[in-house]
Amino acid sequence: MPTLRRILHIAPQNISGVPITFVRAERRLGFESRLITLLRDPRGYEEDICLELPFLRSPGLRWIKRVVSPRVRLQISNRQRQPSTTPPRWYAHSRAESMLFALRERIWQARIARAMAEIDFWNFDLYQLEGGLEFFRDGRTVQELRRRGKKIVCLYTGSDLRTRGLIPAIDACADLRLTLEFDHLALDPSLTHILFPFEFDKYPPPPPHDNAGRLVIGHAPTNRAAKGSAEIIAAVQSLARDFPLQFELIEGVPHAEAMRRKAQCDIFIDNLGELGYGVNAVEGLALGICTCTSLMPEFLARYPDHPFVEITFENLQAQLRRLCANPSLRQNFAQRGREWAERNHGATNVVRKMQALLSGA
Repeated sequence: MPTLRRILHIAPQNISGVPITFVRAERRLGFESRLITLLRDPRGYEEDICLELPFLRSPGLRWIKRVVSPRVRLQISNRQRQPSTTPPRWYAHSRAESMLFALRERIWQARIARAMAEIDFWNFDLYQLEGGLEFFRDGRTVQELRRRGKKIVCLYTGSDLRTRGLIPAIDACADLRLTLEFDHLALDPSLTHILFPFEFDKYPPPPPHDNAGRLVIGHAPTNRAAKGSAEIIAAVQSLARDFPLQFELIEGVPHAEAMRRKAQCDIFIDNLGELGYGVNAVEGLALGICTCTSLMPEFLARYPDHPFVEITFENLQAQLRRLCANPSLRQNFAQRGREWAERNHGATNVVRKMQALLSGA
């Protein structure tokens, strides 16, 4: 779309490096692309413009949320939820919550205004709101963008829609509404699904490794409840009685360290549950690792040639046992994985698809 040359992404943080991956892919395709994040991601992903806004992550804030916010927004799970409305919508739960949001945003205003002036905020052509968020919950910024005739994309990426819900004042302004998650289509069938982007050139397959006769099984949860980690850990511990195993539990470390440890794995387990796979799984494929994950039925119908080892609560133990006992099976899954992932998750391919969707929006 030749008229949309300047693109600005706004994200709460650079979650799993996905927002900055969009930016780099757009730059490779000739767009001028920037990213504003409200908060720095603790895993050390690259930042562009980070506002470092206060009152977004702290023990005190978590305590306040428990007091003023509904409990369902604070619960992260690996199971699908049945929302009270379709699609689920966010509103201030109480007068106290509304007042706290308003106070926080007043404190933020000066820092946001400085950043907007520095990047000539109002003169981008396309604004992509990761997680369906802008700076303010009342949608004042995106509503002004709409008034000025700008193109707006809302892209939902995970727990934003599951636990929080869309923000009506913001979502209503979007020209295109997308999701990276198949389970979101059950929450809001009007969304359009795209696969998340990944940069494979940054991760050449590692050389063969020698784990001294031990099979290394890896798992890298950012949130154990969301990944079904308790069941995964129990299954691997049970298998260790029959196979020489090392379990590599990768959590709470910078992304570069996580990738180094992941590259040593023979089998990688992304998640167990009802929500489908994430960036972790594609990292496994990129590194040439036999990768296990749960998959949504809709995904299986659209991508029957996928290279994942599908795991469920019922078959987890049997699938892992089969892989541990069969090196050639592990190798077969690993060899198919990267080529499929490059074709479907390659960052520039995803951006081209989004631009095609925008041209019809």
